[in-house]
Order: sequence, then C-alpha cells, then structure tokens
Amino acid sequence: MNIREIDAQLMKQAFLAGAQGLEAKKEWINELNVFPVPDGDTGTNMTMTIMAAAKEVAALNEPTMETLARAISSGSLRGARGNSGVILSQLFRGFTKEIKMYKTVNVPTLARAFVRGTETAYKAVMKPKEGTILTVAKGMADKAVEMAEKTADVEEFAKEIIAHGDLVLSQTPEMLPVLKQAGVVDSGGQGLMQVVKGALEGLLGKTVDWSADAQIAKEPIGMDSQTMTESVDVSDLDTADIRYGYCTEFIINIETPYSEENEQEFKTYLESIGDSLVVVSDDDMVKVHVHTNDPGLAIQRALTIGSLSRMKIDNMREEHQERLIQNSEKLARDQKAAAQAKENASSEEGMAGKNQQPRKPYGFIAVSIGDGLGEIFRGIGADYLIEGGQTMNPSTEDILNAVEQIHAERIFILPNNKNIILAAEQAKYLVEDKEIIVVPSKTVPQGITALINFIPELSVEENLKTMIEEMERIKTGQVTYAVRNTQIDGMEIHQGDIMGIGDQGMLAVGASIERTTIDTLRAMVDEDSELISIYYGSDVKPEEAERVFAMAQKTCPDCEVELHDGGQPIYYYLMSVE
Repeated sequence: MNIREIDAQLMKQAFLAGAQGLEAKKEWINELNVFPVPDGDTGTNMTMTIMAAAKEVAALNEPTMETLARAISSGSLRGARGNSGVILSQLFRGFTKEIKMYKTVNVPTLARAFVRGTETAYKAVMKPKEGTILTVAKGMADKAVEMAEKTADVEEFAKEIIAHGDLVLSQTPEMLPVLKQAGVVDSGGQGLMQVVKGALEGLLGKTVDWSADAQIAKEPIGMDSQTMTESVDVSDLDTADIRYGYCTEFIINIETPYSEENEQEFKTYLESIGDSLVVVSDDDMVKVHVHTNDPGLAIQRALTIGSLSRMKIDNMREEHQERLIQNSEKLARDQKAAAQAKENASSEEGMAGKNQQPRKPYGFIAVSIGDGLGEIFRGIGADYLIEGGQTMNPSTEDILNAVEQIHAERIFILPNNKNIILAAEQAKYLVEDKEIIVVPSKTVPQGITALINFIPELSVEENLKTMIEEMERIKTGQVTYAVRNTQIDGMEIHQGDIMGIGDQGMLAVGASIERTTIDTLRAMVDEDSELISIYYGSDVKPEEAERVFAMAQKTCPDCEVELHDGGQPIYYYLMSVE
C-alpha cells in the first residue's frame, strides 16, 4: 500500500484509531506508573484527554483539515487531565496548527507537524524532564525530519518513526533512574506510542465504530456537559422534581458578529427560559447546553447567531435516569461541584443577582478530596471546590467551569496536586475576562498553607510570592497502600504494603498503617520543626486516628500536634510539618 497524501477523512480515521489504540491499552499503561499508589494513573488521564477530542472528531460528517484540526485541538485542550494529558493535548495542538491549512498532507507536512507538536509541548512544560513522553515525542520528530528526506510514502515514513519511537522509549530507563529501578519504561511515552501505532492502523484501513459515541461512553469524559451543572440524586430522582423537562444541546456555527456582550445577552436569555446552562465559545463556534420546557425558543434565538449542528433534545422525564447513571464516579464528583455552585449562588441571592453586582476583588478555587478537607478549605476562604476523585484528575474544562462560577476580578487556583498544575495553567490562558493566578501547590497541606497566608491588602504579585514562600516551608507526607510490586528509592515494595511518601520520594514502608505513619513522620521532623498537622482519611476510624495522634505527640514532644478529620479517600493519613 503506497500512500502519498492523506485527506481529511483519512486523517479522521487515523485519529479515531489512535484514540482506540490508547484506550485499549489504558490499564496496561496505568501499570507502568513508577509510584505504586492507587491514584493519578497516566493511562486514565491520557485516555480521557484523547476521548474528549475523539468525541468532537467523531461528530464531523464531512470534515475538512481545518475543521478536523480545530476539533482535535479544542477537544483535547478542554478535556486534558493530568500532566500526561496536558502534554498530549499540546502535542496535538502543535501538530494540528501545521496541518490545518492544507486540503491534503504529505510526508514533508507530517514531518513539520511532528516537529511543531513537539516544540509546542516542550514550551508548555516549565522544566522539561528527559526520559518522559517529551523525549519520545522529540525522538519521533527528529526521525520524521530524517525520513522526509528519504521517502514520500506515508506508510514507510510512519513505520520508521514508530520503530525509532519504540527505541527511544526503551532507553527512558537509562535517562530516569527511578524508571530503571522500577524496571519499567515511561508510561506517558508508552501511551503516546499507542496513539501513533493506532493511527497507522487507521491509515492502513482499520475502521473504528464510533456510532452513538459507543467508544466514548466507556469513559467518564463521554458524559454530556450537563453533568457539570446538574444536581440530581439518581437513587431518589422523581420525574415530578424535574422543573425543565427537555435537555437541549447544539452547536452554533457563528455567522454574525459575536462579541462578549453578545454572548452575555445570549446566556441571560437562556437563563430566563431554563437552567443547567453551559455555553462555551471557541473561535467560530458556540457549544450550548440548557434544560428548558421549550427547546424551540432556545433554537430560535441561536439561529440569530448562526447555523446549528449536532442538535440533541432529550425528554428527561423519560430518559434521564439511564443517561445519568453512566460513569457514576464522575457524576458524584460533578454533583458535589454543582451543589457547591448552588450554595455559592444562593449566598449571594442567585447567580443572576450576583452577576449584576460588582465583582469582588479576589476569588479562590481549591482542588480537594474528602468532606473534611473541603470544609477546611471553605473555612479559610475557598469560594469553590473541585473534587479530585480517586483516579480522576480534574480536566481543564472542569477548572474553566469553576472559574465561571466565581464572580471575581482575580481568581487564585490551588491545584494541590503536581499532576493538576499543568491543567490549571492551561485553563489560565483560556480565560479572557478574569485574571487567573495559579499557585503551584503540589499537596493539600501546601494549598491550605498558601490560602491561610493570603493578605487582601497586598498585590497579586506580593501575595503569590508570599504564598509560594510559605508553601515551600511545608513538608508533606502521605500514607497509602501499594497496588503493585516495585522497587523505588532503594526500598522493596510489595502489593498491599503500607507506604509513607514524602515530597521527594518514599520515606517508609511497612505492614502496619500506624507504625508506617509514625515512621514517615519521624523522617519528616527535624530540630527546626514546630507544628505537625495530621489529616485522617475516610478509611480510618476516629479512635485509630486518636492513637496515631498520641503516638505523634510522644514521638515529637517538642512539636505542637494537630489532628483533623480530612475524610480523604485512598490516603489513610496526610501530614504536614512546618
């Protein structure tokens, strides 16, 4: 098979096959994670990122290279989760910027697209680290440039790139000692290889069935955007409780002038005829979701802006339950977020009333896990909480949704997880009407410390400097269980072992939760330590936490020790020392 050029339809087929290639190996890629903790899995994050783009791509019936590029870039950008997902979205963003201007692409164009994708991804990471997905991407880009001088056949070009990518991937353990110690290759790099290999299969004729979003429905990202705003309890739902009976969704292809003022007027009108409103503008299109009793009114107003596509109207009194029970973990997260949004709106006499008031100077978004930690964040000033679920890093779109709920000029985002910082930074550049400040908090205790040290009288720059300085004084420890056998930081770890993880790596391993917790604490405390904060999780009984509290006081008699009910999943204890 000799392929000299790729048109938009074939590129669509290749991308969807690439998405399927990644999805099929998701769990295997998760197993490659160096740290054997039961959260933040690379395969899950990358799959949910590409599935967000795949949903947009699958909806294109007669794609052009431009519309295809926009769908891939926009979908992955908003769906990006975790560091690996954000980097993958940036690879797509750069790649599609290069191809979007052509009706068909050939080998030289593909080579430039590989290079541009890699350059874009490297720029997105503040301190790029070799031995990661970036290294694998760069290796393939370098090979692409070389092959563009040797062949015009896309199949030959792609096979050579894949072979070289596999070679670079196999070398990642030599670049990162932590990979070599664990006996694995980089999980993000492996995920990227699955995408490229799947794409080649698509080019060679493998077809992917995306009818009725069959593939996407496997992942939480496949849920419709209304889950961002709905607050319903599936178990107790009664059709009589549904105020607006029709879930209405469509995309407006903008054909008239559409300014921020026009968008606000449109939103205001939709709010007057329904609720659960989501309106997202992106270049020359607007994505709309609204619950209303008269879908025709929403459609009529939308037609004054442009033509409509991807229209979907569901009678929720008949069909809502079947749809809402999909992806229960994501639903639970979004329900809690929606409840928080309603609480915020109610405290200021509703969103409509709030938006008519002057914006307050500052607002705060915190990523949190567990009811107890959520209450702590609310108590020290957080306006909005994003729940970071068990294996669920919030997406860029989750963060954008939170930003929309806060009526403030400047909004500080506390990711509280190193794997969420890039997604927050990405959201920052998608918000135009508010100043977004990302505080690079890597743990919940760091986020708590940062927020406590915010001083309204200081400038944004002064506050950010102070918050970062105070964060850096905090040592964080996390106690959880191992989900696989591995060797890391010189410690032999077996599935089921209890691990104490510090800011720089493994601190303790043992069979006892209590003993490992104290061993972890002992490794964190030094002669300058003054305050210890212990947050116990949902799997710890209060009396067990009290025993650890007493043991900590005895072990560290010169420190003040505080005990809090964090309610977090996965981690038996979170601890901070300052």
